[in-house]
Amino acid sequence: MLPALHACCGELIDRWDELVGPGGSCEVDVWPELQSFTGDVISRTAFGSSYEVGRRIFQLQGEQAELFIQSSRYMHIPGYRFLPVARNKRMKEIDAEVRGILRGIIEEREKAIEKGTTDQEDLLGLLMESDSNERRGKSKNLRMTTEDVIQECKLFYFAGQETTSVLLTWTMVALSMHPSWQVRAREEVLEVFGQNKPDNDGLIRLKIVTMILYEVLRLYPPVVLLTRRTYKVMELGGITLPEGVSLTLPLIFAHHDPELWGEDAEEFKPERFAEGVSKASKCGAAPFFPFGWGPRICIGQSFAMTEAKMGLSMILQRFSFELSPSYAHAPHTVITLHPQHGAQLILHKL
Repeated sequence: MLPALHACCGELIDRWDELVGPGGSCEVDVWPELQSFTGDVISRTAFGSSYEVGRRIFQLQGEQAELFIQSSRYMHIPGYRFLPVARNKRMKEIDAEVRGILRGIIEEREKAIEKGTTDQEDLLGLLMESDSNERRGKSKNLRMTTEDVIQECKLFYFAGQETTSVLLTWTMVALSMHPSWQVRAREEVLEVFGQNKPDNDGLIRLKIVTMILYEVLRLYPPVVLLTRRTYKVMELGGITLPEGVSLTLPLIFAHHDPELWGEDAEEFKPERFAEGVSKASKCGAAPFFPFGWGPRICIGQSFAMTEAKMGLSMILQRFSFELSPSYAHAPHTVITLHPQHGAQLILHKL
Protein backbone atom coordinates (compact mmCIF):
# COMPACT_ATOMS: atom_id res chain seq x y z
CA MET A 1 0.00 0.00 0.00
CA LEU A 2 3.04 2.30 -0.03
CA PRO A 3 2.24 3.69 -3.51
CA ALA A 4 -1.13 4.88 -2.19
CA LEU A 5 0.60 6.51 0.79
CA HIS A 6 3.15 8.18 -1.51
CA ALA A 7 0.37 9.54 -3.74
CA CYS A 8 -1.63 11.01 -0.85
CA CYS A 9 1.46 12.51 0.82
CA GLY A 10 2.54 14.01 -2.49
CA GLU A 11 -0.84 15.69 -2.96
CA LEU A 12 -0.66 17.14 0.57
CA ILE A 13 2.86 18.50 0.02
CA ASP A 14 1.92 20.00 -3.37
CA ARG A 15 -1.11 21.71 -1.82
CA TRP A 16 1.02 23.20 0.94
CA ASP A 17 3.61 24.33 -1.62
CA GLU A 18 0.88 26.31 -3.36
CA LEU A 19 -0.33 27.80 -0.07
CA VAL A 20 3.18 28.88 0.90
CA GLY A 21 3.76 30.41 -2.54
CA PRO A 22 6.66 32.67 -3.50
CA GLY A 23 6.88 34.19 -0.02
CA GLY A 24 8.19 30.93 1.40
CA SER A 25 5.95 30.87 4.47
CA CYS A 26 2.30 31.09 5.49
CA GLU A 27 -0.10 30.21 8.28
CA VAL A 28 -2.02 26.94 7.89
CA ASP A 29 -4.49 25.22 10.16
CA VAL A 30 -3.01 21.74 9.75
CA TRP A 31 -5.87 19.98 11.58
CA PRO A 32 -8.40 19.95 8.70
CA GLU A 33 -5.53 19.48 6.23
CA LEU A 34 -4.36 16.31 7.96
CA GLN A 35 -7.93 15.07 8.32
CA SER A 36 -8.30 15.38 4.55
CA PHE A 37 -4.95 13.65 4.02
CA THR A 38 -5.76 10.60 6.18
CA GLY A 39 -9.23 10.47 4.64
CA ASP A 40 -7.63 10.19 1.20
CA VAL A 41 -5.25 7.50 2.48
CA ILE A 42 -7.99 5.28 3.88
CA SER A 43 -10.10 5.89 0.77
CA ARG A 44 -7.33 4.66 -1.53
CA THR A 45 -6.17 1.77 0.64
CA ALA A 46 -9.69 0.64 1.56
CA PHE A 47 -11.39 0.89 -1.82
CA GLY A 48 -8.57 1.01 -4.38
CA SER A 49 -9.80 2.45 -7.65
CA SER A 50 -13.09 3.42 -5.94
CA TYR A 51 -11.35 5.85 -3.58
CA GLU A 52 -13.18 8.87 -5.02
CA VAL A 53 -16.43 7.17 -4.02
CA GLY A 54 -14.88 6.30 -0.67
CA ARG A 55 -14.06 9.97 -0.08
CA ARG A 56 -17.81 10.65 -0.03
CA ILE A 57 -18.14 8.18 2.85
CA PHE A 58 -15.49 10.12 4.76
CA GLN A 59 -17.43 13.35 4.28
CA LEU A 60 -20.71 11.77 5.34
CA GLN A 61 -19.29 10.11 8.45
CA GLY A 62 -17.66 13.38 9.46
CA GLU A 63 -21.01 15.14 9.17
CA GLN A 64 -22.67 12.34 11.14
CA ALA A 65 -20.13 12.63 13.97
CA GLU A 66 -20.67 16.39 14.15
CA LEU A 67 -24.45 15.93 14.29
CA PHE A 68 -24.05 13.38 17.09
CA ILE A 69 -21.93 15.84 19.09
CA GLN A 70 -24.44 18.66 18.54
CA SER A 71 -27.34 16.45 19.62
CA SER A 72 -25.54 15.37 22.80
CA ARG A 73 -25.37 18.99 23.93
CA TYR A 74 -29.14 19.03 24.37
CA MET A 75 -29.27 16.02 26.69
CA HIS A 76 -29.29 18.10 29.90
CA ILE A 77 -32.19 20.27 28.70
CA PRO A 78 -35.73 19.26 29.75
CA GLY A 79 -37.57 17.97 26.72
CA TYR A 80 -34.31 17.69 24.78
CA ARG A 81 -35.59 14.71 22.82
CA PHE A 82 -37.87 17.04 20.86
CA LEU A 83 -35.12 19.46 19.87
CA PRO A 84 -32.78 17.48 17.58
CA VAL A 85 -35.51 15.88 15.43
CA ALA A 86 -34.10 17.36 12.24
CA ARG A 87 -30.60 16.23 13.20
CA ASN A 88 -31.79 12.69 13.92
CA LYS A 89 -33.53 12.60 10.56
CA ARG A 90 -30.36 13.76 8.83
CA MET A 91 -28.28 11.16 10.69
CA LYS A 92 -30.60 8.43 9.44
CA GLU A 93 -30.32 9.81 5.90
CA ILE A 94 -26.53 9.81 6.15
CA ASP A 95 -26.49 6.24 7.45
CA ALA A 96 -28.71 5.12 4.58
CA GLU A 97 -26.50 6.86 1.99
CA VAL A 98 -23.28 5.38 3.47
CA ARG A 99 -24.81 1.91 3.44
CA GLY A 100 -25.97 2.40 -0.13
CA ILE A 101 -22.53 3.50 -1.33
CA LEU A 102 -20.79 0.61 0.44
CA ARG A 103 -23.33 -1.92 -0.77
CA GLY A 104 -22.75 -0.77 -4.35
CA ILE A 105 -18.94 -1.02 -3.99
CA ILE A 106 -19.18 -4.49 -2.41
CA GLU A 107 -21.60 -5.85 -5.00
CA GLU A 108 -19.47 -4.48 -7.84
CA ARG A 109 -16.38 -6.12 -6.32
CA GLU A 110 -18.21 -9.43 -5.85
CA LYS A 111 -19.12 -9.47 -9.54
CA ALA A 112 -15.52 -8.73 -10.49
CA ILE A 113 -14.28 -11.53 -8.24
CA GLU A 114 -16.73 -13.99 -9.79
CA LYS A 115 -15.54 -13.00 -13.28
CA GLY A 116 -11.90 -13.10 -12.22
CA THR A 117 -11.37 -9.54 -13.41
CA THR A 118 -9.97 -8.00 -10.21
CA ASP A 119 -6.62 -8.29 -8.43
CA GLN A 120 -6.95 -5.27 -6.13
CA GLU A 121 -5.14 -5.85 -2.85
CA ASP A 122 -6.91 -3.11 -0.93
CA LEU A 123 -8.55 -3.57 2.49
CA LEU A 124 -11.93 -4.38 1.01
CA GLY A 125 -10.37 -7.01 -1.24
CA LEU A 126 -8.47 -8.55 1.69
CA LEU A 127 -11.63 -8.61 3.79
CA MET A 128 -13.64 -10.31 1.07
CA GLU A 129 -10.80 -12.74 0.28
CA SER A 130 -10.53 -13.67 3.97
CA ASP A 131 -14.26 -14.27 4.08
CA SER A 132 -14.03 -16.44 0.96
CA ASN A 133 -11.16 -18.52 2.40
CA GLU A 134 -13.04 -18.97 5.67
CA ARG A 135 -16.04 -20.38 3.82
CA ARG A 136 -14.18 -22.94 1.73
CA GLY A 137 -15.25 -26.41 2.80
CA LYS A 138 -17.33 -25.06 5.69
CA SER A 139 -20.94 -24.29 6.41
CA LYS A 140 -22.53 -21.45 4.47
CA ASN A 141 -23.70 -20.13 7.83
CA LEU A 142 -20.13 -18.92 8.40
CA ARG A 143 -20.33 -16.53 5.47
CA MET A 144 -20.25 -12.82 6.24
CA THR A 145 -23.34 -11.11 4.95
CA THR A 146 -23.17 -7.90 2.95
CA GLU A 147 -24.36 -6.16 6.11
CA ASP A 148 -21.40 -7.63 8.03
CA VAL A 149 -18.96 -6.34 5.41
CA ILE A 150 -20.63 -2.91 5.45
CA GLN A 151 -20.21 -2.67 9.23
CA GLU A 152 -16.54 -3.65 8.96
CA CYS A 153 -15.96 -1.06 6.23
CA LYS A 154 -17.62 1.70 8.27
CA LEU A 155 -15.46 0.86 11.26
CA PHE A 156 -12.07 0.69 9.57
CA TYR A 157 -12.95 3.77 7.56
CA PHE A 158 -13.60 5.87 10.68
CA ALA A 159 -10.82 4.33 12.80
CA GLY A 160 -8.28 4.48 9.98
CA GLN A 161 -8.91 8.14 9.23
CA GLU A 162 -9.60 9.77 12.57
CA THR A 163 -6.88 8.40 14.82
CA THR A 164 -3.95 8.98 12.46
CA SER A 165 -4.98 12.56 11.69
CA VAL A 166 -5.08 13.22 15.45
CA LEU A 167 -1.61 11.68 15.91
CA LEU A 168 -0.06 13.70 13.08
CA THR A 169 -1.67 16.95 14.23
CA TRP A 170 -0.40 16.67 17.81
CA THR A 171 3.02 15.59 16.50
CA MET A 172 3.34 18.77 14.43
CA VAL A 173 2.16 20.85 17.38
CA ALA A 174 4.64 19.14 19.73
CA LEU A 175 7.53 19.59 17.28
CA SER A 176 6.58 23.26 16.93
CA MET A 177 6.75 23.62 20.71
CA HIS A 178 10.08 21.75 20.83
CA PRO A 179 12.04 22.86 17.73
CA SER A 180 15.23 21.03 18.76
CA TRP A 181 13.38 17.72 18.35
CA GLN A 182 12.04 18.90 15.01
CA VAL A 183 15.61 19.53 13.87
CA ARG A 184 16.75 16.10 15.10
CA ALA A 185 13.84 14.38 13.34
CA ARG A 186 14.52 16.22 10.07
CA GLU A 187 18.23 15.37 10.21
CA GLU A 188 17.37 11.70 10.64
CA VAL A 189 14.85 11.72 7.78
CA LEU A 190 17.33 13.43 5.42
CA GLU A 191 20.09 11.04 6.45
CA VAL A 192 17.91 7.99 5.73
CA PHE A 193 16.03 9.19 2.63
CA GLY A 194 17.61 12.41 1.39
CA GLN A 195 14.94 13.97 -0.82
CA ASN A 196 13.76 10.58 -2.09
CA LYS A 197 10.38 9.08 -1.34
CA PRO A 198 10.44 7.14 1.95
CA ASP A 199 10.44 3.36 1.55
CA ASN A 200 9.44 0.68 4.02
CA ASP A 201 12.99 -0.36 4.95
CA GLY A 202 13.89 3.24 5.73
CA LEU A 203 10.73 3.85 7.75
CA ILE A 204 11.65 0.90 9.97
CA ARG A 205 15.09 2.49 10.64
CA LEU A 206 13.67 5.84 11.84
CA LYS A 207 14.51 5.67 15.55
CA ILE A 208 14.14 9.36 16.50
CA VAL A 209 10.88 9.75 14.55
CA THR A 210 9.51 6.62 16.25
CA MET A 211 10.49 7.94 19.70
CA ILE A 212 8.70 11.21 18.94
CA LEU A 213 5.54 9.46 17.75
CA TYR A 214 5.46 7.25 20.85
CA GLU A 215 5.84 10.25 23.15
CA VAL A 216 3.03 12.08 21.33
CA LEU A 217 0.85 8.97 21.68
CA ARG A 218 1.64 8.99 25.40
CA LEU A 219 0.84 12.66 25.97
CA TYR A 220 -2.00 12.98 23.43
CA PRO A 221 -3.51 9.51 22.87
CA PRO A 222 -6.12 9.77 20.10
CA VAL A 223 -8.47 7.53 22.09
CA VAL A 224 -8.40 8.69 25.72
CA LEU A 225 -10.21 5.73 27.26
CA LEU A 226 -10.89 2.09 26.53
CA THR A 227 -13.98 0.09 27.46
CA ARG A 228 -14.13 -3.65 27.98
CA ARG A 229 -16.93 -5.97 29.11
CA THR A 230 -16.50 -9.14 31.13
CA TYR A 231 -17.78 -12.22 29.31
CA LYS A 232 -17.62 -14.46 32.40
CA VAL A 233 -17.01 -14.19 36.15
CA MET A 234 -13.48 -12.83 36.51
CA GLU A 235 -11.10 -11.68 39.23
CA LEU A 236 -9.20 -8.45 38.75
CA GLY A 237 -6.97 -6.95 41.42
CA GLY A 238 -8.57 -9.06 44.13
CA ILE A 239 -12.08 -8.01 43.10
CA THR A 240 -14.54 -10.56 41.70
CA LEU A 241 -16.55 -9.23 38.76
CA PRO A 242 -19.69 -10.93 37.42
CA GLU A 243 -20.38 -11.47 33.74
CA GLY A 244 -21.53 -8.43 31.75
CA VAL A 245 -19.73 -5.69 33.70
CA SER A 246 -18.42 -2.75 31.66
CA LEU A 247 -14.97 -1.52 32.67
CA THR A 248 -13.61 1.85 31.53
CA LEU A 249 -9.87 2.37 31.51
CA PRO A 250 -8.89 6.07 31.24
CA LEU A 251 -5.57 5.50 29.50
CA ILE A 252 -4.81 9.23 29.34
CA PHE A 253 -4.46 9.14 33.14
CA ALA A 254 -2.20 6.10 33.01
CA HIS A 255 -0.08 7.82 30.35
CA HIS A 256 0.34 10.90 32.59
CA ASP A 257 0.78 9.16 35.97
CA PRO A 258 3.99 10.34 37.76
CA GLU A 259 4.12 7.05 39.69
CA LEU A 260 4.47 5.21 36.40
CA TRP A 261 6.50 7.69 34.33
CA GLY A 262 8.33 9.82 36.89
CA GLU A 263 7.97 13.42 37.99
CA ASP A 264 8.51 14.57 34.39
CA ALA A 265 5.39 12.71 33.20
CA GLU A 266 3.80 15.93 31.91
CA GLU A 267 6.88 16.88 29.89
CA PHE A 268 7.59 16.10 26.23
CA LYS A 269 10.63 13.81 26.45
CA PRO A 270 10.90 11.38 23.52
CA GLU A 271 14.19 10.11 24.92
CA ARG A 272 12.23 8.06 27.45
CA PHE A 273 11.54 5.68 24.52
CA ALA A 274 15.19 5.49 23.43
CA GLU A 275 15.42 1.84 24.51
CA GLY A 276 11.95 0.93 23.29
CA VAL A 277 8.53 0.78 24.87
CA SER A 278 9.43 -1.94 27.37
CA LYS A 279 11.94 0.30 29.19
CA ALA A 280 10.17 3.64 28.84
CA SER A 281 8.34 3.62 32.19
CA LYS A 282 9.06 2.45 35.73
CA CYS A 283 7.10 -0.76 35.23
CA GLY A 284 7.82 -1.78 31.65
CA ALA A 285 5.40 -1.56 28.72
CA ALA A 286 2.22 -2.09 30.75
CA PRO A 287 1.14 1.58 31.20
CA PHE A 288 1.59 2.47 27.50
CA PHE A 289 -1.26 1.23 25.32
CA PRO A 290 -2.44 3.86 22.82
CA PHE A 291 -3.62 1.05 20.53
CA GLY A 292 -5.11 -1.06 23.31
CA TRP A 293 -3.58 -4.26 24.59
CA GLY A 294 -3.98 -8.02 24.57
CA PRO A 295 -6.08 -10.01 22.10
CA ARG A 296 -8.13 -6.91 21.21
CA ILE A 297 -5.16 -4.68 20.36
CA CYS A 298 -5.87 -2.44 17.36
CA ILE A 299 -5.53 -4.41 14.14
CA GLY A 300 -4.46 -1.23 12.33
CA GLN A 301 -1.53 -0.37 14.60
CA SER A 302 1.21 -1.11 12.05
CA PHE A 303 -0.75 0.60 9.28
CA ALA A 304 -1.25 3.75 11.39
CA MET A 305 2.41 3.97 12.40
CA THR A 306 3.59 3.47 8.81
CA GLU A 307 1.20 6.17 7.60
CA ALA A 308 2.28 8.58 10.36
CA LYS A 309 6.00 8.00 9.68
CA MET A 310 5.49 8.44 5.95
CA GLY A 311 3.47 11.64 6.32
CA LEU A 312 5.78 13.20 8.90
CA SER A 313 8.92 12.29 6.92
CA MET A 314 7.69 13.90 3.71
CA ILE A 315 6.57 17.03 5.59
CA LEU A 316 9.97 17.32 7.31
CA GLN A 317 11.73 16.97 3.94
CA ARG A 318 9.95 20.03 2.56
CA PHE A 319 8.94 22.29 5.46
CA SER A 320 9.90 23.57 8.86
CA PHE A 321 7.07 24.78 11.07
CA GLU A 322 6.34 26.75 14.22
CA LEU A 323 3.30 27.72 16.28
CA SER A 324 1.26 30.64 14.98
CA PRO A 325 0.45 33.46 17.42
CA SER A 326 -3.21 32.57 16.82
CA TYR A 327 -2.76 29.01 18.14
CA ALA A 328 -4.46 28.21 21.46
CA HIS A 329 -3.47 24.93 23.10
CA ALA A 330 -6.73 23.21 24.05
CA PRO A 331 -6.86 19.40 23.75
CA HIS A 332 -10.55 18.53 23.66
CA THR A 333 -12.21 15.11 23.60
CA VAL A 334 -14.70 14.68 20.76
CA ILE A 335 -14.72 10.89 20.50
CA THR A 336 -10.97 11.32 19.88
CA LEU A 337 -8.61 14.00 21.24
CA HIS A 338 -9.07 17.05 18.99
CA PRO A 339 -7.40 20.48 19.09
CA GLN A 340 -10.50 22.44 20.13
CA HIS A 341 -9.53 25.67 18.34
CA GLY A 342 -7.58 24.15 15.47
CA ALA A 343 -3.83 23.76 14.97
CA GLN A 344 -2.56 26.95 13.36
CA LEU A 345 1.12 26.66 12.37
CA ILE A 346 3.48 28.78 10.30
CA LEU A 347 4.96 26.69 7.49
CA HIS A 348 8.34 27.60 6.03
CA LYS A 349 9.46 26.07 2.74
CA LEU A 350 12.95 24.57 2.92
